[in-house]
Amino acid sequence: MTRPGRDRRAEAVAPAPPPRASRAPAGPRPRAVVIGGGIAGLAAATALAERGVAVTVLEREAQLGGRLRGWPTTLRDGSRVTMSRGFHAFFRQYYNLRALLGRADPGLAALAPLADYPLVHAGGARDGFAGLPSAPPWNAFALAARSPSFPVRELARVNTAAAAQLLDVDVPGVYARLDRVPAPDLLAAVRFPASARHLAFEVFSRSFFADPRHLSAAELAVMFHIYFLGSAEGLLFDVPRAPFPRALWDPLAARLRRLGAEVRTGTEAEGVEVEGAASAAGRRPAVWAAGERHACDGVVLAADVPGLRGLAERVEGADPAWLGRLKRLPGAPPFLVSRLWLDRPVAASRPGFLGTAGYPTLDNVSVLERFEDEAAAWAGRTGGSVVELHAYALPAGCDEAAERARLRAQLHRVYPETARAGVVDERHELRADCPLFPPGGFAERAAVRTPHPGIVVAGDHVRVDLPVALMERAATSGFLAANALLADWGLPGHTVWSVPRRGRLALARAFARWARSRAG
Repeated sequence: MTRPGRDRRAEAVAPAPPPRASRAPAGPRPRAVVIGGGIAGLAAATALAERGVAVTVLEREAQLGGRLRGWPTTLRDGSRVTMSRGFHAFFRQYYNLRALLGRADPGLAALAPLADYPLVHAGGARDGFAGLPSAPPWNAFALAARSPSFPVRELARVNTAAAAQLLDVDVPGVYARLDRVPAPDLLAAVRFPASARHLAFEVFSRSFFADPRHLSAAELAVMFHIYFLGSAEGLLFDVPRAPFPRALWDPLAARLRRLGAEVRTGTEAEGVEVEGAASAAGRRPAVWAAGERHACDGVVLAADVPGLRGLAERVEGADPAWLGRLKRLPGAPPFLVSRLWLDRPVAASRPGFLGTAGYPTLDNVSVLERFEDEAAAWAGRTGGSVVELHAYALPAGCDEAAERARLRAQLHRVYPETARAGVVDERHELRADCPLFPPGGFAERAAVRTPHPGIVVAGDHVRVDLPVALMERAATSGFLAANALLADWGLPGHTVWSVPRRGRLALARAFARWARSRAG
């Protein structure tokens, strides 16, 4: 099979050969309803439609894309622009997400590479990833050698036995070993240099919209593995050249419709009947939406965490223990996205994307005209800049106006020239709908398969026993959910890919096992 990237150790996970159908569809071909039009739902819908399934996608928002949706808005200067919920990085090891997008854009022409991913600490330290070797362990050696965040004196203090755990990642085994440990405790055991924690900890953990203290050490170890220690794809990434709808979702929706799928936006699922529920009189699953009952052979629950919790209240005839687990899905704290249209440009030296650490709330700054055509057109026409700020893991119940002002003050500290700029217009999104992966939470995660025939779950909150995360977990779970239904109907599934499923260095894995045995 053709490998999806440059890493020769990327692993293909082929579906089992299709068995004889265990649940024959009610009609000439299976029918499925996908609840949620984000990455997970679109992956599931695409995988099903490609196998001849009659698919209906129900998305409650007016646009597809989930947390990557975009919508039109008019600025005070009369410009029609697209607002979204913020910047996302499309890493080269997101094999299944890129395969999904490649269905409608085979060359991935809609994605553009960023030259670097610089990180700046409030104390003045600066790191970047351009020019590093792509393959472990040489990437780690090169970063430590050139980075001011890794002083030799502190590196000599590292607990190599504890650090070896970061090189001995296997999924799900690493969760059995480390999931109950808070991520800061793992770094403390490693004696990771304090000056480098912003590089190796804050940026990674906060990309999960989580306070670092409330993140599982297993999740941190898996992140290290995916992005650095286990993959040869590197830490540089691509970004869409255009707003999300035009670059990603409109082409994918058009392809779904060509495959015969029905894509309904602005339509919220009102309830689900599982197979055998009393009101269903022993019939197949069904979904209620807009007062209409959609009888089907399979349902994909691809809503976000709050949506899935709410939907769990409206599932008729389901196993109470399973419903209870859905209702208890943990959510991450609120996050704020502020986009500012400024009347003068930021300095030409500013990168398209800058990660920050050590600031009260600012996590990153994007200068959109560096890579997005719509923002570039506005900046070229007005002489200004389009700047986006992210603040992750804000306090619950925070004052949005105060957080907006605080975020802008931090921008002025990072890019002082913005303090003199006027704001032509601004848009803000304060949300709290991301999953949380707290210590000890792995055992409670929703699985793709459920106790009910014909009902599967997909999303970035779902347990996937592969080293995947964030958007890639969403896409992978969507394909796996589709594969589960296809197998039940005796239809072939789809191969998924992942970075190597265990640490790349056999000696490091052996040393880690030896160290664990010595520790008892």
